[in-house]
Order: sequence, then C-alpha cells, then structure tokens
Amino acid sequence: MAKILHVFNTINRLREQYYAASAGKQSLIKLLSEAEVAEQVYNSNAIENSTLTLEETEKILLQINLDRYITEREIFEAKNLARVVSYIDTKAKEQELTLEVILSLHKMLIANIRDDIAGRFRKDGEWIRVANHIAPDPKEVVERLEKMLAGYNANSRENIIKRIALLHLIFEHTHPFVDGNGRIGRVINNYLLIREGFVPVNIKFIDRKMYYDAFKEFDEKGAAKIMEEIVGKALTNSYHKRLAYLEGAQIMTLAEYAKKYKVSHSNLINKANRQTIEAFLEKGVWKIGVSQNKL
Repeated sequence: MAKILHVFNTINRLREQYYAASAGKQSLIKLLSEAEVAEQVYNSNAIENSTLTLEETEKILLQINLDRYITEREIFEAKNLARVVSYIDTKAKEQELTLEVILSLHKMLIANIRDDIAGRFRKDGEWIRVANHIAPDPKEVVERLEKMLAGYNANSRENIIKRIALLHLIFEHTHPFVDGNGRIGRVINNYLLIREGFVPVNIKFIDRKMYYDAFKEFDEKGAAKIMEEIVGKALTNSYHKRLAYLEGAQIMTLAEYAKKYKVSHSNLINKANRQTIEAFLEKGVWKIGVSQNKL
C-alpha cells in the first residue's frame, strides 16, 4: 500500500508540473498525442497476437504500401483502433463513460472485421475462455459492467491507480464481447484517465507477461497489486515523456546519456524500468529529457 501511495504522490506532482508546462502549448500537446497513436495501436494489437511491427503499423496508418502480405483483418484492426484512440481524446472530455459509449467504441473497433458482433455484448450461448479463465455467463454481463462503473464512480476520491487497475481487471474478467475485449479495455482505461484530467497510458507489448500475470493474480487471489504497478509505471512514463517535450529538454537515448555522463547504461535501464529516473519509452527505445541548465 505504501509503495502505491508513493507512486500516486509522484504522479500527482508530475500532473501539476504537466499543467504548468502545458500552458499555451496546446498545438504541441496535440502533436504529441497524434504521434503516439501508432504506438498505442501497435502495442495494444501486439498484446492480442497481431503480427504487425510498429513500422508496419505506422505505414498502414499513413496509407503506405507494405513490403509483405498483411491480412485484411490486421489492416482493419490497425485502422479501426487508431480511429478509436483518436476519437476518445475529445469524446472523453464531453461525455461520461456509460455502457452505450462502450458499445459505440466496440462498434468502431470491430467494424469490417466482424460486423455480426460489432457494438453488442455477448448473448446467450456465446461463452468465452481465456487461458484457464471461463468468462461469466453472458446473462451476467450487463449487470457486472453496471456494477463496475458504479463502483468506479462511487470511489471518486480514491487513488486513480487503484481505481483504473481494479476497473480494468473486472472488465477483462467479465470479457463482455465475443472479440476485442483487451483492446476496448485498454481504450476505456484512457477514456477515464483523460476524463479525470490525467494523460493517457500505453501498456507496452514488452510488458505482456507481467500484464497477463496481473489477470492471473486477480482470478486466483482477487488481488490487483500487479495491475496497480503496471498502471502506475505507465502513467509515470507518460508524464515523463510529455514533460521532456513541453519543458524543452534535450531528448537523448539512455545509451547516449550513459556515454555523455559516464554512468552505467545497464544501471540506467534498471532505473528506467522501475521509473525511478525521468526516462520514458518511445518507439521501443529508452530516452530521457535533460534540462538545458544541466548541459
């Protein structure tokens, strides 16, 4: 509990720093959000076993021809998710999250992929198994999601890390859709974060094992400790990245930083993974913003 509280306090400090740094820089914030869409899409789809690389994802979104055959499904998965990610950036500020909003996001995500299941929850006879977990009876889906949202809203004064982590675990445990549950679940995380004045997070493909361990922990013990750690680190990472750009720091890779300041690169990577230094992952590379007065 003490560790999560410390991370929460760090995030609140970074959040205040972000608001101060973002004054009058809306165009830069918009550019940062737009540049991040491909990474969001790549990581979320890769977690769900997409074969697309980040570079291929970027090319699809830019409508550039690829060097290999890609299935039509993977192309639509990339384009549709990009549309959803961009859409919630504005939508979240305008409307609270409801079951109707979740359904509309799912319809956007699954359009042209499985139109028969797009924009609707599982119905009678549509059972889902993920690893050893069998999702609840389709008849329970709506009630469980309503309870999930009510619980989230009732604890509005609670630590945002704990609230997002628990909601995400409940959503994925419920698995309300025939397909697209993971991607919609991660979109919902960001919908709520944006709505509450935080920056969106990007759960990385390289953290996939830890991410699935979090679901296992919840299924077996009803605990959310691992997911809280994932959300806390992702939020910290997201603020570090935005602050580096907004505060005009010189952005360099950790390898460059280690060489310049004669420090251990492996030690820096360990600290970056723990988010105990102001490093951030961008396109799979650890970077850090160095303030001008340190140069």
